[in-house]
Amino acid sequence: MKFTMKIVAASAALALAGAAFAQKGETVKIGLIDPQSGLMGPLGMNQKNSWQFFADEFSKKNPAGVKFQFISFDNKLSPAESLNALKAGLDQGIRYFAQGNGSSVAGALIDAINKHNERNPGKEVVFLNYAAVDPDFTNSKCSYWHFRFDADTSMKMEALTTFMKDDKSVKKVYLLNQNYSHGHQVAKFAKENLASKRPDVQIVGEDLHPLAQVRDFAPYIAKIKASGADTVITGNWGSDLALLIKAANEGGYTGKFFTYYTGVTGTPTALGTGGAGRVFQAAYSHYNMGGQMGNWMADFKAKYKDDMFTGAIPSAFTALTEAMAKAKSTDPVKVAAAMEGIKYMNYNGEVEMRKTDHQL
Repeated sequence: MKFTMKIVAASAALALAGAAFAQKGETVKIGLIDPQSGLMGPLGMNQKNSWQFFADEFSKKNPAGVKFQFISFDNKLSPAESLNALKAGLDQGIRYFAQGNGSSVAGALIDAINKHNERNPGKEVVFLNYAAVDPDFTNSKCSYWHFRFDADTSMKMEALTTFMKDDKSVKKVYLLNQNYSHGHQVAKFAKENLASKRPDVQIVGEDLHPLAQVRDFAPYIAKIKASGADTVITGNWGSDLALLIKAANEGGYTGKFFTYYTGVTGTPTALGTGGAGRVFQAAYSHYNMGGQMGNWMADFKAKYKDDMFTGAIPSAFTALTEAMAKAKSTDPVKVAAAMEGIKYMNYNGEVEMRKTDHQL
């Protein structure tokens, strides 16, 4: 991982000179940059509400004793709009930014934040990535200021194919994904994992479609049926998965779906009861967990009349507040250093923010 340690050291020196220690009641601003309009609008609004919900929850009680002020920006799923939102947030004094929908957006933000932090020592910001899962962000494009709280594309495919390995009904697979980095990675890792774990499985078709532009997936379902595929692997999310599932139901496709994001708002409704036993998802949070997450989900449902499904958000707040308590500061330089390698109890057990690449 290519961290710019000179810059970090210089920033730390400035921070030591003037940073305020985290005191009970100090307010920390968090800016969310995600779509809140267009086809992915319902998904973005759900996650906006989820960030607001947990900002309120963690403001009541956290190890650092801080309060959170949440500010959101609609980026329309555009990297260019996201950079405008980042500048607007910086002008408002926001030092912690969150984003998750679209690795193309995340890549643009990582580059922009790296440049900002290099040029503005003493005004550094931290990027809390809760859902952009391109593995390159913790490999070739690694950044000291980026922390990912979601499992990446390769990690989830490892889980899915380990499960599929023992399912002998899986014989012919169709790969259908969105035409951007995440979709390409899903197809790549699906082929690699199946080749090593189930070399008998045939890839009988592969398609990439525009992100958040397709309204009718019936033609894709027709191609899947014609291929003879008994299984579909897809990394689709938001409207691209809900509409795909809807088309499968209407088109009479009865094969299995192995997915990343079936739990996303709108997709369970599109699925109905027809997916029982044939639709699978790799996830670390789900609707029937019970415990603390179950309580949060129930409270969110009562407040927003919607389902809360993004388990990475409370994980990010926990890491942030634990790190602020450890650093005795809300300064991003000190907090970033404290988040490296931090271990904490999450709602689903102990987790660790890996120091070498900032991957949870």
